[in-house]
Amino acid sequence: MGQFGSMGYILLMFAVMYFFMIMPQQKRAKKEKEFEKSLKVGDKIITKSGLHGKIAELAETTVVVETMSGKLKMERSAISLEMSAALNKKV
Repeated sequence: MGQFGSMGYILLMFAVMYFFMIMPQQKRAKKEKEFEKSLKVGDKIITKSGLHGKIAELAETTVVVETMSGKLKMERSAISLEMSAALNKKV
């Protein structure tokens, strides 16, 4: 019985890790993918590095962001979901 009890605790530990660590990470990744797909020209955004700008052009995996200094080409994944949502909520 002791051997099966130890196995039960190990399985329980993996289940808890899955529900508290892996599942939320998968939800967050899915939400970010949906956000990247929903971007359109004219959206105000903030990148993960803190650059503010407006989307000037869109390609499949890249965007051209218009800033006060000029235009920058970057990956869609460089755009911050939380910061851009907060920026657009204020306006």
